Amino acid sequence: MSDNIFENVKHGSLSTQIFELLRDRILNGDYEDGQKLNELALAKELKISRTPIREALKQLELQELVESIPNKGVYVKGFSARDIDDMFEMRISLEGLAIELAIDRMDDEHLNKIKDVYDLMEFYSMKLDYEKLRELNIMFHEVIYEATQSPYFMQILKDIHYYVSMTSRHAIRQKDRVETSLSEHKVILDKIIAADKEGAREVIESHIRKTQQFVRDYFLAHPK
Repeated sequence: MSDNIFENVKHGSLSTQIFELLRDRILNGDYEDGQKLNELALAKELKISRTPIREALKQLELQELVESIPNKGVYVKGFSARDIDDMFEMRISLEGLAIELAIDRMDDEHLNKIKDVYDLMEFYSMKLDYEKLRELNIMFHEVIYEATQSPYFMQILKDIHYYVSMTSRHAIRQKDRVETSLSEHKVILDKIIAADKEGAREVIESHIRKTQQFVRDYFLAHPK
């Protein structure tokens, strides 16, 4: 049996999968800022040709996660603390509007889904399973994005939330933040159930702002 997980993936999808793999490695901190990404070494590691590697690196450059320097190579840029803070500001503005649209357009399927996700958040909060909680937090907010039934909101907010979640995950791995975050999600859920658009916007913006402050404090204490 081959150990190449990409061998049956079609070419177009392959470059996308390589992009996602390298993107996640950058966001996880597996690659350090300034580290060179070598096409040949990656091709050997992943047991694929260099073409999809090259295409994936171009995608990463478009997202400004890497920098291509002529005659030198491709180097990791990552996100700075300021970049992450800017993404929080964008998310606060967009998600406040998104939750109002979501309440207007919420159907039973999305309402039941967000309730189920919250129940799981309660369960894993008791276990202090930070990685599972990070995944569930992404799911909770993505249900709101999906409930807007707007592909524009979904794509923009999913991208912003994913990057924020991945790059700030260490900052919120604190017991106190787990407890307060859970209670904030409960208030958001209650406002959605009550169809209180103004209240929902207020609490979700406050929730994101509090997380932003935790992340700011973390980066001040752990400068790169």
